[in-house]
Amino acid sequence: MKILPDVLRIDTDRRAVLLDARDPAFYSNPNAVYAALHAHCPNFYWEEQKQWFFTRYDHVNALLRDRRFGRQILHVASREELGLPQPLDHVRHFDAAERHSLLEIEPPEHTRLRTLVNRAFVSRHVDKMKPEIEALANGLIDRFEKDGRTELLSSFADIIPVTMIARMIGIPEEMGPQLLKWSHAYVGMYMFKRTREDELLANAAAKEFSDYVRTVIAQRRAEPKDDLLSHMIHTEHKGHLLSDDELISTTIVLLNAGHEATVHQIGNSVRVILDSGIESARLFADEKTTERTVEETLRIGAPVHIFQRWALEPVEIDGIKFKRGDKVSLILAAANLDPQKFTDPLTFKPDRNEAPNLSFGAGIHFCIGAPLARLELNIVLPSLFKRLPRLRLAEEPRVKDVYHFHGLERLDLVW
Repeated sequence: MKILPDVLRIDTDRRAVLLDARDPAFYSNPNAVYAALHAHCPNFYWEEQKQWFFTRYDHVNALLRDRRFGRQILHVASREELGLPQPLDHVRHFDAAERHSLLEIEPPEHTRLRTLVNRAFVSRHVDKMKPEIEALANGLIDRFEKDGRTELLSSFADIIPVTMIARMIGIPEEMGPQLLKWSHAYVGMYMFKRTREDELLANAAAKEFSDYVRTVIAQRRAEPKDDLLSHMIHTEHKGHLLSDDELISTTIVLLNAGHEATVHQIGNSVRVILDSGIESARLFADEKTTERTVEETLRIGAPVHIFQRWALEPVEIDGIKFKRGDKVSLILAAANLDPQKFTDPLTFKPDRNEAPNLSFGAGIHFCIGAPLARLELNIVLPSLFKRLPRLRLAEEPRVKDVYHFHGLERLDLVW
């Protein structure tokens, strides 16, 4: 049994790990644990989660694309066949909101839904939003520049992604604060060791969120506008329109995914840059250096750490045998630190030119909002550091207890 670091216990013979995901020693600095796992047991059975986890870059990259695995399982087998419990009544509204989520379905349903929304998120359409993002970022900086200090998440990072995704979909911007509240409660369902209270809060948020989206759908059906929601409502795919339930699930996942991870990533990126001690003028000298800086912050400070998949048939990976109905987890953030792919992987190197990071996933479930998230980061980070060149941490930031997401509680800055 190896003990590396204090929070981690590794039985290399069994390829088993003991690790409390709610221990601040882990979620505050997961990269240190991932480095230890790479060194001693990169693919392992996590005892507390009762599931196999993969951290090697090549395994994670391949499993994200492997059609022997999927995001759903009940399309190929029943609960009874797989020995799965029945759905919980107290999260029925959450389950209903997730039923047609792009993140949770497989082809052909996934293909039909993604085809309808993909056009709005391709780079050539997203690039048109650049002036809006620049204006929004600079307008927010105008509000706090003279103060000499700010809490960046509430004054900046929270506002930009939710405003932009709301505009794109066609949700009124004044709903931004409420969307954030619903989203924060909603994603509680994805936390490790979630409590019943977390589940009840997520279920209530899902109901309120769904009821609200249903009213906006009715408005757009009666009076279409030039927005993504109107496009989804009125565009046919092979002779079929989306149902209200499909529209609600799709809208919720786009709103949540369109801002939750980007909020975390803005905070993570600013912290990584400030901790590095590298002059911001060097990091954001031009478009190329800015892009490399953004990609390196995504690699070393990914906002979403885990993506799970079901084995759809018997399969063996790295000597580990899975039967149909087994769930596997891929640690995207750990794959980004694989020493077989990245030299000195725990070090921030903005001029790095190695493998692409896996922070947005891969395969058919590659993050549909990646072009928008990348554009936002490539605009807001240089805007912030160029406007506030003396930016520094006012105090050491605390990481949120929301694993498997990774973000800060708050980010207090001075200049």
